Amino acid sequence: MKNVYFLSDAHLGSRAIEHGRTQERRLVNFLDSIKHKASAVYLLGDMFDFWYEFRTVVPKGYTRFLGKLSELTDLGVEVHFFTGNHDLWCGDYLTKECGVIIHREPLTAEIFGKEFYLAHGDGLGDPDKKFKMLRAMFRSRTLQTLFSALHPRWSMELGLNWAKHSRMKRVDGKEPEYMGENNEYLVLYTKEYLKSHPNINYFIYGHRHIELDLMLSSTARILILGDWINYFSYAVFDGENLFLEDYVEGETKL
Repeated sequence: MKNVYFLSDAHLGSRAIEHGRTQERRLVNFLDSIKHKASAVYLLGDMFDFWYEFRTVVPKGYTRFLGKLSELTDLGVEVHFFTGNHDLWCGDYLTKECGVIIHREPLTAEIFGKEFYLAHGDGLGDPDKKFKMLRAMFRSRTLQTLFSALHPRWSMELGLNWAKHSRMKRVDGKEPEYMGENNEYLVLYTKEYLKSHPNINYFIYGHRHIELDLMLSSTARILILGDWINYFSYAVFDGENLFLEDYVEGETKL
């Protein structure tokens, strides 16, 4: 039996990350190291810091990463790509050219007999009204059409600078530390969701850029995956056990 891997939040192309090329290579090296061990890879959002697809134009760069995704799918590995709040404007390029499966909403999936609830995590229980308004704007078809009318030299510049500004507003460019079980909105959302969906065994999210592995009941567990900026972390499910690990160059435990 091959493993299933989960990771998120690489924010490739971010102008707020000084080691961007090294970061991409490390991610690609990890994917290369698991290509013969994996039956599926789930990328749970914000793999790009800003991605906007025009009908005949896609963002410059990411050739190593996109090439590795294509190699994985060519080998028969399922690659699932969840859109996050930074790369929700994916069209059909990744599907047609790289063979990935796009998910735009949370997904409940049975994997090796266990029930998984998988999502990027943005908008789930977040009480921030400003964020909710921005999220609704970004998902607006009308605003997307207007944005598409801009020349890519302006729209990509605008998007990348906006994403950089958003990150640099945070202390040291990082998300707040874990706020505790009673204050972490993804935990609160999951506890409420679990009441009406008691059969789910694992809830896995990205978005928060923290590593969290928490038992919610005797049969339910929540993982927040960290990121590929500071932690270089991932989860792996071998059919019986689920592990949250940090990638060390040159080695994977499973």
